[in-house]
Amino acid sequence: MPDFADIWYVLFLRDYNTRLVVICTILLGCACGLMGGFLLLRKRSLMGDMLSHATLPGVGLAFMLAVSLGGNGKSLPILLMGAAFSGVLGCWAVLCIRNHTRIKDDAAMGIVLSVFFGAGVAVLGLIQTMPEGSAAGLESFIYGKTASMVASDFQILVIVTISVLICSLLLFKEFRLLCFDEAFAAALGWPVKFLDLLLLALVTAVTVAGLQAVGLILIIAFLITPAAAARFWTNQLDRMLLLSALIGGASGWLGASLSAFFPRLPAGALIVLVAAVCFVISMLIGTERGVLVRYLHQVQLKGRIGRQHLLRALYEILEGGRSQGELALRPVPFRQIRGRRTWSDAHLRDYIRRAYNEGLVEAPTKDDSIQLTVAGLAEAAHLTRNHRLWELYLIEYADVA
Repeated sequence: MPDFADIWYVLFLRDYNTRLVVICTILLGCACGLMGGFLLLRKRSLMGDMLSHATLPGVGLAFMLAVSLGGNGKSLPILLMGAAFSGVLGCWAVLCIRNHTRIKDDAAMGIVLSVFFGAGVAVLGLIQTMPEGSAAGLESFIYGKTASMVASDFQILVIVTISVLICSLLLFKEFRLLCFDEAFAAALGWPVKFLDLLLLALVTAVTVAGLQAVGLILIIAFLITPAAAARFWTNQLDRMLLLSALIGGASGWLGASLSAFFPRLPAGALIVLVAAVCFVISMLIGTERGVLVRYLHQVQLKGRIGRQHLLRALYEILEGGRSQGELALRPVPFRQIRGRRTWSDAHLRDYIRRAYNEGLVEAPTKDDSIQLTVAGLAEAAHLTRNHRLWELYLIEYADVA
């Protein structure tokens, strides 16, 4: 276990290599969070997976081309250029399949993903037969190798993050409309195809830049998980994107720091696991869509509906016993109320207790009878009238029943 001195040394980035790795993963997390938010809202979560797998044949072909030309096959810029070219080709293939056939987005991305990844595995098999293939180290692009990041990786991530941030700010309105209503944007005359290609180009740049950090297998989790976690906290797009970038950056920081504490654990996997923990916490206690919050809302809604049905049942019982003139307040037996709906005794007594706390009914009498108060009678008459109007509308006009 690391002692306090080691924790202090890592958290405050006193070591150069740790500082470089942590800052790179933070930048990557912010960029992935921003782009992942747009992908999630576009219902293209699989696009990041397709892009990451589509880069594999480009990495292998770039290595083979560089070696055949007498260059350094392990040059990172050359490999990233090959990955970017292959990723763009994969995006183009998906768009062509979607626009010129009846195949949906998810099926098109699944086809391109499997075909390109299979081609990449075949290319890597060819590389292993080359004399230079044994020293290629291309497996780092599959699983990631965060600890080997250098200053050139930092420069690439800075450029990608700044580009993503500038484009997101300048085209926020356009991307927002593209995500929520593409057909309406096209009807307004906006260049929908260009915006779509630009968004995919930014996602491709983030994916390629993240290959060195978390690898092509885990980059999809780093793209989608922060955005999915942020979605549980807000319904506002700008807040969601900001929170997604913060979760992505925090995941990169904590994951890389934990990897520094435990060198045997890969940083890419730890980054994704930290993001997954953030997702689980958000899923449970998120203020907008969290499981706990939605459960509490459902319980409150069920209580309000039960209260309304109780008041209506009491009103209709009083209404049925009216001879003429206004309704007279009188106690109603518990069993008579119980027979109006399929309530259990426990649920009905809970609704009566809540109505009593709100001053709508009197306390139950010794013979277990319930009586409306004056305020409760007025509320019951109002609710019953509203219910009957809605029932009349649904039957006569909406033709629901």
